[in-house]
Amino acid sequence: MVADDGVEGGETVRLQQVSDGGNPSPLPAKDDAENDYDPHLHRDLSNPTNNMETLVHLLKCSLGTGILAMPQAFHRSGLVTGIIGTILIGILITHCLHVLIRAQYATCKHQRVPLLSYTASVSAALAMGPPTVRKWTRCMSLCVDVFLVVYQLGICCVYIVFIADNIKKIVDPYYVMAVEVHMLIILGPLIAFNLIPSLKILAPFSALANVLTLIGIAIIIYFLLSGKKSEEPLDLWGSYANYPLFFGTTLFALTAVGVVVAVENNMKTPKAFGKPCGVLNTAMTIIVALYISVGAIGYVFCTSTCSDSITLDLPKDSPLAVTVIVMMAVAIFISYGLQCYVPVEVLWKNYLLPRLEDASPKRKRIWEYGLRIVLCLLTFILAVSVPRLGLFISLFGALCLSALGICFPVMMDVFTIYTKPDSARKRFIYIKSIILFFIGLIGLVAGTYTALRSIILSFQPQAVAAIANATADVPE
Repeated sequence: MVADDGVEGGETVRLQQVSDGGNPSPLPAKDDAENDYDPHLHRDLSNPTNNMETLVHLLKCSLGTGILAMPQAFHRSGLVTGIIGTILIGILITHCLHVLIRAQYATCKHQRVPLLSYTASVSAALAMGPPTVRKWTRCMSLCVDVFLVVYQLGICCVYIVFIADNIKKIVDPYYVMAVEVHMLIILGPLIAFNLIPSLKILAPFSALANVLTLIGIAIIIYFLLSGKKSEEPLDLWGSYANYPLFFGTTLFALTAVGVVVAVENNMKTPKAFGKPCGVLNTAMTIIVALYISVGAIGYVFCTSTCSDSITLDLPKDSPLAVTVIVMMAVAIFISYGLQCYVPVEVLWKNYLLPRLEDASPKRKRIWEYGLRIVLCLLTFILAVSVPRLGLFISLFGALCLSALGICFPVMMDVFTIYTKPDSARKRFIYIKSIILFFIGLIGLVAGTYTALRSIILSFQPQAVAAIANATADVPE
């Protein structure tokens, strides 16, 4: 059965629905039939994006709060370790994204469908694996959806905190308000912008955000190079205790796995995505170079006083600095709609839309807009509850991206070649995948534990101060 999986007013992507709640039923192995089928040639997209628009989306997703948190990440890791670590993590993530796209293509080819979501691809990969793992397809698809939704909503939480923190920095000299009040003020505009349903419509906004971000980063680098640098000695190697936080922050900054899948699925020429000089490698090369530059220069400028975002360390009395903060806040505001696109797609297509098959188009539209509003309110509540920008970034990077960006892709790679004849290449992929899986697992456990512990500790001084103030006010 072919169903219209499109978003009202946006892209229309026709997917062949899989049975059992998104778990594909394995088809008979027919190598000749698979070789004759090219999923890329059968995609039915009403508004596909070209290579430049796809590159714009990828750059915008990665040039956000993550790059502005890199000076603090370098403070945690040390200067030399930060540079080497960012390059290695960039290579690791780029490779795993290639593995993910390749495994997705293999599952589409095996199922003889033009397009599969990340979740359906994982299920299809398990269906191609050993019989012992096939019974876990339902559980694994739900697990992937949870990680995807939590990660993307975590990014949205980070964006809300970032926008509110930077607006507060500008407004405080004139009128002091709590950061939570600033979050409440921007909630309405965020909800309105998040009601835009189409990546095609969002592309011009992403282009504008890219321009603002690149100009803002250039001006920030100017401030860092021309301003008075800290006289503290630089830590070149960092400490082992802080490496998990650096890993989580850098992983968060470099990995946009949900958006990577979404934009590749919406490309007019998807074969250009994974070429050696294709869209993905071009985007990641630019991103890693910018991250190293901002992280290293920002750390040299601030050393141990690096804030969660480098924009918060800019001079308060400089009109140019205020302009940069406004530009970055606007750019991140625009990016909120793109990042929230992924959880909307997952929840709408996999869980809500199948239950509304008999509903009228008007009712479906109301439910979709309701979902978008509810997700905005949820991210607002989480951001107000834990307004810790830097630790939020480390937590969601380590928790979700270690799984989504490393563990799941290499696992899919192993299962998609399970039925292939034994060869040196197959054995190499097995060994490589096991090593990468454990790297991702260690990063997940260590990074999540360290970030959660740091979040808990960050509230203790405030609690102690509040108790002390309350005690001081009690008459003797």
